[in-house]
Amino acid sequence: MAQAKQAETNKPDLLIVDDDPLITDTLNFVLSRDFAVYVADSRTRVKSLLRQLDNPPQLALIDLGLPPSPHRPDEGFRLIGELIAYSPGIKIVVLSGQSDEANARHARTLGAIEFVAKPCAPETLKTLLMRALEVREAELGAVAEGGLLGKNLLVEKLRQQISQFANAPFPVLIEGESGSGKELVASALHRLSQRAARPSFALNCAAISPTLVEPTLFGYAKGSFTGATTSRPGYFEDAKDSTLFLDEIGELPLELQAKLLRVLENGEYQRVGETQSRVSNARVVAATNRDMRQEIRAGRFRADLYHRLSVFTINVPPLRDLGEDKRILLDHFRDFYARQARVNPFELDAAAMRAWLEYSFPGNVRELRNIVIRLITKHAGQPVGAEQLQSELDMESFDIELPGLAAGQDFKAVLDAARRHLQLHKNFSLDNTLAQWERGYVEAALMITQGNLTQAAKMLGIHRTTLYSRMQSYGNPPEAEKTPRPAAK
Repeated sequence: MAQAKQAETNKPDLLIVDDDPLITDTLNFVLSRDFAVYVADSRTRVKSLLRQLDNPPQLALIDLGLPPSPHRPDEGFRLIGELIAYSPGIKIVVLSGQSDEANARHARTLGAIEFVAKPCAPETLKTLLMRALEVREAELGAVAEGGLLGKNLLVEKLRQQISQFANAPFPVLIEGESGSGKELVASALHRLSQRAARPSFALNCAAISPTLVEPTLFGYAKGSFTGATTSRPGYFEDAKDSTLFLDEIGELPLELQAKLLRVLENGEYQRVGETQSRVSNARVVAATNRDMRQEIRAGRFRADLYHRLSVFTINVPPLRDLGEDKRILLDHFRDFYARQARVNPFELDAAAMRAWLEYSFPGNVRELRNIVIRLITKHAGQPVGAEQLQSELDMESFDIELPGLAAGQDFKAVLDAARRHLQLHKNFSLDNTLAQWERGYVEAALMITQGNLTQAAKMLGIHRTTLYSRMQSYGNPPEAEKTPRPAAK
């Protein structure tokens, strides 16, 4: 692995993740002329590396097949999601031998800007990475313009809440799916507040080692731990009289939640290694894509901290609920990236536009934006048909909205969803679709019951032996049944 210390260089940082040393050595040699390269061979190594860097890399080039399951894309998919959560502005290019179209589409849905099949000439990769860097810089330049696009009533409500809560000194909790725009909402809350003249600060609670969260938030005294050669203020001190954005708040270690609660209640905190209390009036805005009530029930998050953080709660709607706003966002991003690339925009024909409006966008606005970038690259100044568009959509994703049949539910909702699915899915297979849903429910039940087969079978309404045989058919023979842990007293 390359050294973790970021060099003083004007080169953009590039993270390369692949478990084949021949590939990483070759790419490192070729791309290090233009990029400051950091190499990791697994998802675990990536986490360790990122926690040692002062700033997240601007670019990532990753394989899907990574240890411990190098013949499956699962680890690569997880890594894409984790990198996006760690740094929403990072641009990810996937370079993988697992290059069937379904994997490519799903990687893009998760947030990858491009998918390239192995083998690929290093110069081609360099061109793609430079293009991704240009896109990133253009987006950063546009962030200051702010504003939430859309005319849907849910977006209007969102604007009203931001305006209403912006100047209040109390915490705000932003809830929403990955890619829905929670960071944009947090930025708007600061920009529209009386604190806007001061710089805001942001910390991704999932991005740093749990042992470093406390000194990062509260600061530390000289000699308080190994490596603390000087005293240093924390984010609460830096963000005094300003806004502190805590992203992925659900990842905050349980032992630190009481200390955060204390700051929220009376503004008091202590640097690590000090007994002197300090005071901060930083306005805290937190965000999560988790169900915090479920986290509380599971004992992973304090109820009192949740209630203190959620004095004001803003729910960012998923893109699938925004109807015609998908067209507005298409127009906005298409024109923006066409100007940035100095090309003419593409145009969706009538059939493609119907498919666009029907698509659920499981990756939300982030997925929509990346689809537009690829269409601009491939079809600048040209009409785009339904077949060309569908090659960019993740129709294999399990996020297709087919509602379940509750007692008394109108069957028309199921018919409408099935009709949309059939119209959008090029090579539909009823057997594959039903198998996907079955496996999804099985794995969800096992997650909820922490792997207890008896409880999962009861939840699913099937016999335990039936559940066991279904799991074997998925290629995941169940481990020894887990006994549920007793509830804490």
